[in-house]
Amino acid sequence: MTVAGVRAELEALLPRLRRCARALSRNAADADDLVQTAIERALGHAGQLRSDAQLAPWMFGILRNAWIDERRARARRLRVFAPEESAAEVADPRQAVPDEALALGEALRQLPEEQRLAVALVLIEGLSYKEAAHVMEIPIGTLTSRLARAREALQAMLGEPGAHR
Repeated sequence: MTVAGVRAELEALLPRLRRCARALSRNAADADDLVQTAIERALGHAGQLRSDAQLAPWMFGILRNAWIDERRARARRLRVFAPEESAAEVADPRQAVPDEALALGEALRQLPEEQRLAVALVLIEGLSYKEAAHVMEIPIGTLTSRLARAREALQAMLGEPGAHR
């Protein structure tokens, strides 16, 4: 695939990458930085993408690896960019978000990272179990277990019927 072809497909993939990055980082600004890092890496290595490969799983893999690198760098620096409590987020009042969406977003942020990533890839972004397991570099059975635990935890946090308490 050519660099121009990758760029065109990346543009269409941006909203999905941002959603996944926000699920991982739990912070909009950090998520935007993460997406930018992943896109820079992808464009720099576009020649390595096989012509028969799908861009989305490749990009989610790059995004995941960029997040791992960022977490390691943060651990070395022993500090966090900007804790959520340090400033209020600015929102566009015209884009009101229903209470249910806010509750779901908060519940997702409370999940362990490996469960958040599984939910983001499969339930939010629509990757197949096989694709998501490949991105996460885990067996499909492990992915299935993480999704089951995540669903159960989300149901419990959101007080939905059938949730185990």
